[in-house]
Amino acid sequence: MIDLRLLREDPDRVRASQRARGEDVALVDSLLSADERRRSSGVRFDELRAEQKQLGKLIPKAAGEEKTELLKRAEQLKADVKAADAERDAADAETQELLLRLGNLVHPDVPVGGEEDFVTLETHGTIRDFAAEGFAPKDHLELGQLLGAIDVERGAKVSGSRFYFLTGVGALLELALVNAAIAQATAAGFTPMLTPALVRPQSMAGTGFLGQAAQDVYHLDKDDLYLVGTSEVPLAAYHMDEIIDADRLPLRYAGFSPCFRREAGSHGKDTRGIFRVHQFDKVEMFSYVDPEDSQAEHQRLLEWEKQWLTSLELPFRVIDVASADLGASAARKFDCEAWIPTQGKYRELTSTSDCTEFQSRRLSIRVRDGKQVKPLATLNGTLCAVPRTIVAILENHQQADGSVRVPEVLRPYLGGREVLEPVSR
Repeated sequence: MIDLRLLREDPDRVRASQRARGEDVALVDSLLSADERRRSSGVRFDELRAEQKQLGKLIPKAAGEEKTELLKRAEQLKADVKAADAERDAADAETQELLLRLGNLVHPDVPVGGEEDFVTLETHGTIRDFAAEGFAPKDHLELGQLLGAIDVERGAKVSGSRFYFLTGVGALLELALVNAAIAQATAAGFTPMLTPALVRPQSMAGTGFLGQAAQDVYHLDKDDLYLVGTSEVPLAAYHMDEIIDADRLPLRYAGFSPCFRREAGSHGKDTRGIFRVHQFDKVEMFSYVDPEDSQAEHQRLLEWEKQWLTSLELPFRVIDVASADLGASAARKFDCEAWIPTQGKYRELTSTSDCTEFQSRRLSIRVRDGKQVKPLATLNGTLCAVPRTIVAILENHQQADGSVRVPEVLRPYLGGREVLEPVSR
């Protein structure tokens, strides 16, 4: 959540952020009104309680008619205090409910607009000219079937659409990707983490995933637990309700977990293969830093993502995501999109978001610097979302006979294998 003091001091900035996100601007005025009622009812409650305490000292000393009047006033005060307390609690609950509906403040450098209004910042690698090489590229599913690596038919039989099996070299390729990604993250100073896939409501809400993203979240009603769509959720909640000493920062974690997404708004999109699925594995980077260092850490996370995609020898671009396409928690987000030959376009493989103090305020995570205790900043960055990375590797490194060249960074994790060869079934 945002800082209420900032809202009071500069409501126009919050209105502008809401407008840039394409969200309800009137929410700002509703929140200001609820906050004013909360504060005024709090003052009223304090005044009545002070009078009540003062009266409690006078009554024992009074006698006769004066005491009768004081007792009558005490009864009235008792009712007034109870009413003021209820009014304060109601205003506070309304303020918190409205505050949780506000997205993070959009960074001033973020391009304003919708999904297609991003700005391309960098382009890396060379897109292969398959026509010049004398063959038409196969898509990842055809390649995966030739290699005995992907089985979507049995995935659908067992679990339904958008599920799949990784088999043979497909399973080995996932394990190679995960191990290589964790190795890079560990070398960069991240602590490897295996995280829970189920979290409590306060963990999911605290990271901002029960607002606009709620339709994509799986919920287990009987247990009131949520399946995570990213290990960002348990990694953000890992230090929930804690105060961290400043000399421990930055804290950096690399989480590996299964991820679950309904893909509720993707009907008809990417239905072929494993690009958009309901369950996948991912290595996620997560940082806790001093708020003054969040923008620099954001650039560092982006550099680690670029290092990873470069090591996989993939052509990709970096985009500055537009305001209306940001998640609720992100003040700014960069995506790395890899070129997918058979689609003829770049598609998102990784993203990194600067969430500033938004999540730490909701999760009550603070940093102690001397005598000062304040919220810290959280950031996240995908290192390897496995299925999409497999899609990009198969399509970009395929050869005319249906084999696939293995990027050098993965070869030590595949027993030195340089090429994935088609198999006969």
